[in-house]
Order: sequence, then structure tokens, then C-alpha cells
Amino acid sequence: MSGGLFGLLDDIAALARLAAASIDDVGAAAGKASVKAAGVVVDDTAVTPQYVQGMAAKRELPMIRKIAIGSLRNKLVFILPAVLVLHSFLPWALPVLLICGGLYLCYEGAEKVWAKLRGHGAEETHPEVLADGSHAEQEATMVAGAIRTDFILSAEIMVISLDAILDATPDAGVVQIGAVLVVVALFITALVYGVVAVIVKMDDVGLALAQRKSAGSQRLGHALVAAMPRVLDVISVVGVGAMIWVGGHILLAQAAKLGLEAPYDWVHHLEEAAAHAVPAVGGLVGWLVNTFFSAILGLLVGLLVVGVMHLLPFGHSAERDDAEDTPPAH
Repeated sequence: MSGGLFGLLDDIAALARLAAASIDDVGAAAGKASVKAAGVVVDDTAVTPQYVQGMAAKRELPMIRKIAIGSLRNKLVFILPAVLVLHSFLPWALPVLLICGGLYLCYEGAEKVWAKLRGHGAEETHPEVLADGSHAEQEATMVAGAIRTDFILSAEIMVISLDAILDATPDAGVVQIGAVLVVVALFITALVYGVVAVIVKMDDVGLALAQRKSAGSQRLGHALVAAMPRVLDVISVVGVGAMIWVGGHILLAQAAKLGLEAPYDWVHHLEEAAAHAVPAVGGLVGWLVNTFFSAILGLLVGLLVVGVMHLLPFGHSAERDDAEDTPPAH
């Protein structure tokens, strides 16, 4: 009897060790998948603060909380089931979806570069919002718009994460993939909107410090207030670069999976050669080479798509040009 009990306890301990190992595997896979989706994460972080500009300070954090909840709903309720169904029944569609997403990222990044080169300044995202941000209907419209934009970026994050999981563990089951994607969704949502909350409240922190009696606090407060526009500019630039690089890398890797292997093999050969040339920091040098050529490809493809969109009568740029040519109403 005691032997059976100890045997049972031993089996339970083995199961516990197996479960712990599975949790470690899920955590490690989630970390790798999150890193691979970093470009889209940076863009998501750069985009979101625009939706609370012009709102009352007391409404900024509640709005960010609503957007974060909507983002998590996007990932877990809509995108995750769709990704798992495609993986199980239409796996060939995933590289195609990734290529479409890569084209979108390249286009978005190149469109911002093109607008900068043409001298277009930052556009007011929602000029109709009241300065005090107190109108509930307008706030709801802002939140809904942010959640719609997040849906596209969240879909990219989840599909890129799935691709990273399959690259690392091709034999992963649906349950393990689902668990990793849930962890990725929770981690990235908390990261993005936690950083966004810090960014949008940093100027308020600066103002509070500037009103203190301490000269040091005042200097720090004024420095924070003065630095925030530059911080947002840097985040925006990094986001554009990340979109172009990640989009180009997606196109390279997924085109190879669909049979167009020459571009990826060429870049991979250069990456390995650079890594062997500087063995002390070979991994970093190889990554930089891959990133450089991925960014070049992403920018060229993105500019090509931008050019096509500019030629279409219903393209975004055509609408903007028409708006610029329209005389102001008196």
C-alpha cells in the first residue's frame, strides 16, 4: 500500500516537473516571439499617444485603459482563434498573410518617409475633439478609432509570433501554440500600454515637479516638459525604421518559404560572412547586416507601393492632395 502511495507521489512529482518544464518552454517561446514582433510593438507604442492628445489630463489614463482592454480583446477573442484555425486547417495561408502584413508595414513606413521628404508636417489626428476632453461621445470615438488601428497591429504581432514559434518548435501542438500566444498577447499589451501611460503622463509629472519649491525639482520638471516632444519624435522615428526593417525581413523570410529562396539565401550568406569576419561580436554584426538589407528591401518595396497608391484615384495620398488643393471656406 505504501509502495503504491509513494509510486503515486513519484508520478505526481514527475507530472509537476513536466508541467514546470512546459511552463518554462512557453515562457521562453513567448519571449522569442515577442522579440521577433518588436518592430510592430514599437510602432504600436509610437501610434497610441496620438489618440489622447488634446484630452483632459484626468481622462488620459482611463482612455488608455479602455484602449488596452480593447487591444487585449482584439488579440484573444478575435485574432487568436483565427490564427489557430488557419494554422490547423490552412497552414499555407500563413506565409501569404505574413507577406501581406509585411507589405503593409513597408508601405506604412515608406509613406511616412515620403511624407517627410515632401515636407508634410504632422497632421492633427482628431482636431474636432474639445480641448477639455469632457465630451463622452467624442472620447468614445477616439477610443474606438484607436482600437481599430490596434487590430491591424495586433494581428501582425500575433501572426509574426506564431511564425517565430513554428520556426523554433515546428512540432508544437495547438495547445502549446495557443498558450504561448496568450502569454505574448498579455505581455505585449501590458508592455505597450504601460509605456504609453508613462509617456503621456510624463509631462504632467514634469509640471508637478516644476511647481515645487526645490530648485532641483524645478529644473528636472522643466527638463521633462521640454524633453517629451523630442522623446515622442524619437519614438516615431524608431517606429518608422522598425516597420520598414521588420516588413522587409518578413518579405525575405516568407518569400523563401514560398519558393523564392535566392534573395534570402544571398542575405543569409552575407550575414554569415560578416559574422565570421568579426568573431568577437559575430552575432551582432550578422544581425546588423541582415537588418540593413532587410531595411533596404523594405524601403524599396514600400516606396513602390506608395508610388502605386499615389497613382490610384482613391488612394490616401490622392485624398490628401485634393484636400490641400481645396480653398478654405470663408
